[in-house]
Parts: sequence; structure tokens; C-alpha cells
Amino acid sequence: MAEIIRMPEVMAGATEAAIQSWSVAEGATVTVGQTLAEIETDKASVELAAESAGTIGRLLVPEGDNVAVGDAILVLLADGEGPEAIDAALRDAGIGAGAAASDPGTAAEIAAQPVQSGPPEPETAPEPAAPLPSAPGAPTSTAAPAPAPTADTETAPPAEPETGGRLFASPLVRRLAAEKGVALVDISGTGPRGRIVRRDLERHLEQASAAPASEPAVGSAEPSAASVSPTASPAAEGAAAFEDVPVDRMRRTIARRLTESKSTVPHFYLVADCRVDALLELRRTVNETATRKISVNDFVLKAVAAALVEVPEANAIWLGDSIRRFTGVDLAVAVAIDGGLTTPVVRGVDRLSLSRLSETVADLAERGRAGRLRQHELEGGSFSVSNLGMYGTTQFSAILNPPQSGILAVGAARPLPVADADGGLSVATVMTVTLSADHRVLDGAVAAQWLAAFQRRIENPLSILI
Repeated sequence: MAEIIRMPEVMAGATEAAIQSWSVAEGATVTVGQTLAEIETDKASVELAAESAGTIGRLLVPEGDNVAVGDAILVLLADGEGPEAIDAALRDAGIGAGAAASDPGTAAEIAAQPVQSGPPEPETAPEPAAPLPSAPGAPTSTAAPAPAPTADTETAPPAEPETGGRLFASPLVRRLAAEKGVALVDISGTGPRGRIVRRDLERHLEQASAAPASEPAVGSAEPSAASVSPTASPAAEGAAAFEDVPVDRMRRTIARRLTESKSTVPHFYLVADCRVDALLELRRTVNETATRKISVNDFVLKAVAAALVEVPEANAIWLGDSIRRFTGVDLAVAVAIDGGLTTPVVRGVDRLSLSRLSETVADLAERGRAGRLRQHELEGGSFSVSNLGMYGTTQFSAILNPPQSGILAVGAARPLPVADADGGLSVATVMTVTLSADHRVLDGAVAAQWLAAFQRRIENPLSILI
């Protein structure tokens, strides 16, 4: 029986995502686990894998379009089924038959009307303000092209065919273009029927950024360029210039999730100063013979995992009506990316060797910055590590990533005077770490036991290798 594939909730709390690109074509045979599409979420591009084998009957969503979680995106045919099964499946699901990825408009618009080569103008077109001055009093819009400014606004009507003078562009592209101040009329579309998809907009922006600074950005209209450049308020002469930077989806999601975490999760904080001279010396010795260089952060992750094994009460997450404790250690590692932050999860850190851990973290960080992480690599984990030591930050407190129970903020190692056991003073290399803990999961005593276990391993690094 034909199966309707719907947009999954690829990220916790997500309400929509975009089809970045299709990896299959209509009529193609797919197997279980094969990639169907790349889905753009707020933090990364995620591969959507097939859960059933079959034949791609129809793609319902164009590349670049935003889709609400739960909306239909394609029809998968079982063995022996023909085209008639597609319409039957769409009717059974309450979706208008005839939708296809190559048609203009969003999936909702497609479902609401049959496919046609030249959709009629929207009802608002004949209003007096709509016709161009060159065609005053025109009763219909069959010959008059639409004004270009309507092409780069979110409220623009659905794109019409080339013969109508309108532009094909997905709602996602229209919104991004409006945020960037780019006129879509200057972009050449490479999608179906000349549709402008996200890659076209990104290519246009790259070309514009590569132009000499003395020249105006390629394809940017004069008013748009002025709107994004720093401007001083005419009402306050001499005041500092400013620039309003549009908030993208990733930044909105970060703002929402961290605000929820800080306002709903009862954080408390514990701080420890760790002497890391022995750790730095062991790292130097290891790197003399290691096939790949081991970082201080690799040792930190292994010490975090060992402490979670020693204090299993801390290796847990909050589920509301229960606390889930884990026997293995999966850690989320904070990675700074262009315009935001992502936290890929490293599985089984307690079982990985240092070299294997270093290789895994480097691979996840590289793909995270390129937006190529897979869905399962962003899910799970009971604990996070955020390291800003490489930026020279000596101490900071991180915000929890629910439902995880803790996050360790790692500062830079620096020389400080310390008291020796015999009461004397000496200079040691000290690294300050701050544990942010969820008081619903961890009591103060348990958090203190975990932090002490971490500190012992960092200060006695051979225990990390045993």
C-alpha cells in the first residue's frame, strides 16, 4: 500500500523545517536506510532516511520550501503499485491530488488546487493600486507583469509561470532575501521551471560579498543596500551609527531554548580550580608518539566520562515524572559555528580511546560547522562540555541544555600562585571549571561528589588512561 512520508520532528521542539535538497527522484527505487532528502533545521542539515523500501511515487514539496512538522512531503509506493495508488493515498490522507515538487507554491497551496501550467492571478490583483502606471485601468492582469518589489516580500502571492512575469521562489527564499536586503529579480533560478531555491540565493550572496568594497553589492537594489548599512538617527545628530541585523532561524531557536532553560530549570553552580601541570606534561609525552595530536579538551571529555561512571547519579536526565539514569556515557560537545552554536553528541565516551575520541570530536566539529550533521548525532546525551579556554576565557558559567542534568564550563589554563601541602607557595598551572547542574536531578552533595571525581582525574591524568 502507498505510504505518505511526513516531515519528522528532526529537532526537539521544532515546528517546521525546510527541504534543502532531494536525494531521490520520482520513479527511483529506495531501500531501508537510504537518504531521501537533506532537511534544514535551525542548527544543521539533517539527512532523512527511508524507513521502508519502495518506489518514489511523487515528491510533494519543492526544494527550499518550509514544511510544518507532520505535513506530507512524498508518496512512497510499495512493490507492484502504479500511479493510481498515489492519488488514492493522497485522497485517503485528505491531501489534494496532483501535488508535485516541480509545481510552484508551497505544499499547502499545491494541496488546495489542481496542478495547472498557468495559475490565475490572486483576487487582489485587480485592485486599483496593483496595476502599473503603463497599464492604467486594466480590468484583468492577463498581460500586465507584476511589479518587481512584490517578489522579495514574505507576503508576495504564489509565484506564477515565466509567461506571467512573476518570479518562482520558495517562501524560505523570499524571507531570507528580505532579511538580507536582496532583490530576487536579480537572481537566476536553477530549480524546477526556473524556481529560485536557497542555493541560488547563497551563490548570489557569495558573489556579492566577493565584489570590491568600493562597488555596490551585485544584485542589491539601492534602497535595500541603504537599509542594512549603519545609519545615524536624524533625530539625534551626532549619535553613534548603528546596524540592525536580522535574526535568523538558528538565533531565534537559541534564544527560545536558552530562555526556557534559564527560566524553567533550577540551575546551581559549583566551581573548582584544577592543577593541570601533570596533565600538560602527559599530553606532551602522548603527542610525541600519537598518530594524531591529542588536545586538552580530549582529556577533559575522558575525565568527565570517568567521573560520570564513578558517580552514576549524575549520569541522568530529567523526564518530568521520572529521572532516567544511563549505564554508558554519551556527551554533548559545544561547537561554535557561523552565527550560532551546535552540540553534537559523542557516543560511548567512556569506552573510546583518546585517539579515537579525538578523531570523533574533530569529525563532528568539522561537519557541524559545515552544517552536515545527521539527526541522530544531535540527539541524546546526559551531560555537556563547553570549553572556551582556547579564547583565553578563565572562568564562565554555562546554561543547561534540557533535559540533561549538567554542563561543565572549562576555562583557560594559566599560571597562578598556589599553596603547597607543606604550607609553602609555588606557581602552578590552574584550570578553572564551573559545573552548572539541574537541581531537579542533582542535589548539591551529588554534584560536589561528581566535581571532586572529575578534579581527581584531571590532576592525576594517568587515571584517565587506565
